[in-house]
Amino acid sequence: MKYKELIDQMTLDEKVSLLSGKDFWQTKSIERLGIPSICLADGPHGLRKQAANADHLGLNAGIPATCFPTAATIANSWDTALGFEIGSALGKEAVEEGVNILLGPALNIKRSPLCGRNFEYFSEDPYLSGKMAASYIKGIQGEGVSACPKHFAANNQERFRLLNDSVVDKRSFNEIYLTGFEIAVKEGNPKAIMSAYNKINGVYANENPELLLDILVGKWGFDGIVVSDWGGSNDHVEGVRNGSHLEMPSPGGQTDRELKSAILQGTIPEALVDKRVDKFLQVIFSVDISSKKSNLDFGKQHELALKAAEASIVLLKNDEKILPLQEGVKISVIGKFVAKPRYQGAGSSLVNPYKLVSTLDVLGDYPLALTGYCSGEDIEEACEIAEKSEVVLLFMGLDEASETEGLDRLNMSLRQNQIELLDNLMRVNPNIIAVLSGGSSIEMPWVNNCKAVVHGYLSGEAGASAMLNIITGRAIPCGKLAESYPYVLSETSSYHYYPGREATSEYREGLFVGYRYYDSADIEVLYPFGFGLSYTTFEYSNIKCTPDSVTFLIKNTGEFHGYEIPQLYISKESKLIFRPKKELKGFSKVFIKAGETEEVTILFNEYTFRYFDINTNKFEIEGGLYTIYVGSSSRNIKLTCTMDKNGTIDPVGYNTDKFRKYFSGKVNHITDSEFENLLGHKIPQTLWDRSKPLGRNDAIAQMKYAKSRFARLIHKLLKYMKDKSLVKGEPNLNILFIYYIPFRGIEKMMGEIISAEMVDSLLLIVNGHFFKGLGRFIRGFFKHKRLNKETADRLQNPEKYLGEKK
Repeated sequence: MKYKELIDQMTLDEKVSLLSGKDFWQTKSIERLGIPSICLADGPHGLRKQAANADHLGLNAGIPATCFPTAATIANSWDTALGFEIGSALGKEAVEEGVNILLGPALNIKRSPLCGRNFEYFSEDPYLSGKMAASYIKGIQGEGVSACPKHFAANNQERFRLLNDSVVDKRSFNEIYLTGFEIAVKEGNPKAIMSAYNKINGVYANENPELLLDILVGKWGFDGIVVSDWGGSNDHVEGVRNGSHLEMPSPGGQTDRELKSAILQGTIPEALVDKRVDKFLQVIFSVDISSKKSNLDFGKQHELALKAAEASIVLLKNDEKILPLQEGVKISVIGKFVAKPRYQGAGSSLVNPYKLVSTLDVLGDYPLALTGYCSGEDIEEACEIAEKSEVVLLFMGLDEASETEGLDRLNMSLRQNQIELLDNLMRVNPNIIAVLSGGSSIEMPWVNNCKAVVHGYLSGEAGASAMLNIITGRAIPCGKLAESYPYVLSETSSYHYYPGREATSEYREGLFVGYRYYDSADIEVLYPFGFGLSYTTFEYSNIKCTPDSVTFLIKNTGEFHGYEIPQLYISKESKLIFRPKKELKGFSKVFIKAGETEEVTILFNEYTFRYFDINTNKFEIEGGLYTIYVGSSSRNIKLTCTMDKNGTIDPVGYNTDKFRKYFSGKVNHITDSEFENLLGHKIPQTLWDRSKPLGRNDAIAQMKYAKSRFARLIHKLLKYMKDKSLVKGEPNLNILFIYYIPFRGIEKMMGEIISAEMVDSLLLIVNGHFFKGLGRFIRGFFKHKRLNKETADRLQNPEKYLGEKK
């Protein structure tokens, strides 16, 4: 151990204290030994450091910071160099504000378009997600602070996320839900990683030895610390035993006492705790920024936010080359997002932007003749304005209630009032350009009513300027979708399985997520993965394959200079191993001047030909003939070649009769027996057992069937408040968090006030023993207060306990 001498000087109380938080955002210090407290803060697309009134959900504003486009937006740039720049900028702001660990990037897979937190995640594809995340991590850590990629792993829905069990087969888990993290860890070398709230096949992520020890450390060589998500530690002792290092936020000294007791009772070796402390100390001392200067220039940060937004805008439709708009064209601008932009999602990543600009703020800087503006709430007024213009810029998209932490979407539709507005505008002016905002794919049955569609996603504080630059031709669109756009929700592979309703979430679709499903099952989509138009055109030719790479030419055949994003996909037909029809295995971003040609080479790597073999429990290569595709999207393949590849094993293979649907890719109706074949075991119980009393790992929402009439009344009140806020389109995040949190979460998030014993007392009340529970709760309150005082004394006056026998 690197810090053995330092650890040997600690009391047992000091050792265990380091493995849990001091308060909401800081860790504990040991001043007598020179061990400082470090600060953690949210930061996937901008620093959210709260000066006071700390909370997890973004209810209280953070200090002003640059709000960059969200991960879902930047993924459309397919630009790892840009990811590094953004990461570096985030790191600079962390240094400026004394933040040692920045909680991001987030790279969970967009398994379904409905996940309320998709705006924080890069893609439906693990390779693109991993490459983008690694670039952020390297940029952040280049400034001397630590990144903390999250949420590890299979955290793909918000509904009951703190107790949900992700039931997923081993192969899909490794190929789809872990590969992005693997790339991020191996290439980015993060000093910290955040474990997810959920269970994975029955075991909580924060205490999952296969995930944290066998895979993360054993297979990937991770050399940092595991931090629990806020309130996500189920059993602190088991977490420490199985590879977790830091429980956040502060549990109020309670879990410190639990860990100390476990050591004294011999249920966990003190040497193992020493090992966790040593690793944490390595990170603490490596992120010492006390003497570091950031030289932060918010003006330059804003310029980078603008550059990033421009690079990520996706042109989806451009009939009659209506874009870019010509100088002096008469336009009307309509929609509530004109004055109040949708530029980020809601929840723990909410940034207080340093310099937010709206379309109304900057429209005068462009050579366009504005004939009128309105919010669109009055359709008659909007039509009168539209009729006077040559072109209508209609700002549409998902509202905040559709994209928030703690809540999944119910559908893929825009609000009906927006669609009705478009229908009416189209009747008076056919030249409508839809300007979209939102962090996840949507249904677009109205698309034929638009001449052009340009998607800014959630483009950060400078997004309005970036969009107008694209619309007027000051910048050339080059973004390509990092997710597929199906025609309707019912055509998604997880439609019948998402979200998990109660105890579990069943990943019956297996490998077939996003384009892996649509392409394999031959389902037409509105806009495929990797799609995006430009104001110029490109021509591909001269493909050459070697054992190590593929090389080809791209010519800019249009009138504008521009970027093209060629994508490398591989395919293999096999009677032994079922696979998606094609899988992304590489990409590049190339600037090509009008009329010029560039040679592009994309290298193969350890991820190119592999699949996870459930028999050897590791990645293998199946020998045989592979098809190499190069395209401008997953559906627009420009060039192909083939190559033979030696295998690493002779695979046992799958029974084609038992796995017929998985061989065909048509996985939207998987039966119980077919899913059990994939899992290799029986399907866990998916519904709550309503015959049992509620326990610590049951949700507040489950009080709807509690024995106590009082508990059912509380549930009814909470549900009313929750539903009312959603109907208004202004989700009450505090109520949402309370409604879906397990009872143990009360203790984990309010550890200074509420103890585990007090939570058990509340459960007595909920389960129909009101007076017994109330009495125990009151006694527990005073006991908790006394124990916390004693714990604090042991840390503040360690000399009194140095000679204490263990």
